[in-house]
Amino acid sequence: MPTLEAESTLTDRYQTTVPETVRRALKLSKRDKIHYTIRPDGEVVLSRAVPAEDNDPLLEQFLRFLAQDIASHPERLQSVDAGLVQRIQSLVAGVEVDLDATLSADDE
Repeated sequence: MPTLEAESTLTDRYQTTVPETVRRALKLSKRDKIHYTIRPDGEVVLSRAVPAEDNDPLLEQFLRFLAQDIASHPERLQSVDAGLVQRIQSLVAGVEVDLDATLSADDE
C-alpha cells in the first residue's frame, strides 16, 4: 500500500473529522471505534478498533436506540417511585447472584 497522508483540524471542543482517505484505508463506517497507539517518540498510530468478542451487537443496537430516544424526548423520562424501589429491594433481599457463573441449559 502506498503511503497516504491526510490532515484535519481540531474544533474548539478538540473534535475532528476523520479524513475520507483514512476512513477508506481503515474501512471505517459510522459508529465504528478508532484505536490510538501512542509511541514513546510521540508518534500516534490510528487503527480500526477490534470489537471485543463478548459484545452483543443486538444489545448495543438497543442501547443506541434508548440513548437516541432519551436525547430526542427527555420529557418522557419518569422518576422511579420510592415505594417501587423498596418493594424491589424486599423481593431480592438476601438473593446472591454470581454473574460469572455458567447458566444451566434450562436458563439459557
